[in-house]
Amino acid sequence: MNPTYETYKSAVDQALADIAVLLSDTDGRLTPVPVANREVPQPLRAAMAYSLRLPGKRLRPVLLLAAYHLLKDDWVSVMPYALALEMIHTYSLVHDDLPAMDNDDLRRGKPTNHQVFGENIAILAGDGLYSLAMETMLKASLMAKYPQRAIAAMEEIARRAGVSGMIAGQTLDVALEGTEPDEATVAYIPRHKTADLITAPILAGLHLAGATQAQLAAGEAYGQALGLAFQIVDDLLDIRGDAALLGKKTGKDAQMGKMTWPAVFGEEKACADAERYIDTAQQAVTAFGEKAVFLQTLARDMRNRVK
Repeated sequence: MNPTYETYKSAVDQALADIAVLLSDTDGRLTPVPVANREVPQPLRAAMAYSLRLPGKRLRPVLLLAAYHLLKDDWVSVMPYALALEMIHTYSLVHDDLPAMDNDDLRRGKPTNHQVFGENIAILAGDGLYSLAMETMLKASLMAKYPQRAIAAMEEIARRAGVSGMIAGQTLDVALEGTEPDEATVAYIPRHKTADLITAPILAGLHLAGATQAQLAAGEAYGQALGLAFQIVDDLLDIRGDAALLGKKTGKDAQMGKMTWPAVFGEEKACADAERYIDTAQQAVTAFGEKAVFLQTLARDMRNRVK
């Protein structure tokens, strides 16, 4: 039987919980203590563990595991790369919530990291999560049966999370707040801010499974389309969504003058474009046959996303 979304997510949640336990302790000591043969001081450990423990969809690690499973059945074996992706995503949210960025008080219905630990520790916690993600992948790659595949997967993740990927999109997102929106920029921002870190797990999973160039191209087309649909729906939820379900305030994009898809094209066209990208994503992976049903269903369900 093929794994369900909940199967993948539960495995990721358990592995993240194990990492959070290693990072945290209960006595509040400020002195460093050994964690997996390293010394990590408080309050850094507590801040990193806090954000890792927040409930989430775990979309990116699930995508990596499911992409690997398109070609191989032993998906648990690539869990370190899935966990690294969630750490990278979590670090980006910790930094995104900071007063200098989006200045959010809530994340997934809980106080944001800087509200609990202060801005300085939140910045360091984000840095720590990114660093730990790289360590996690490198350690797995050193023991990999096919090191070239592992390195290719790591490169894909690092590049798409980096200065020409997610960080590039985030930079224009904040730098152009309050400016007149235009079509070229509003296409660039979500393609990098969001779609790159949704494409990365697909390509990383396929690299780890030994995919062909044609299979990698299909995966990239899927990831880019799914990522754009995800961001457009996210923009629409900021306008129409339920703050209680989202776990964060709504209406902030307009308040901050964000360059979003609805701001440029209007809500009606944004809805139509999201549908078009969802259809594109579903079509992109048809060559994988029956195993593509999971990814196609995941894309289709984007239409009903409420958080």
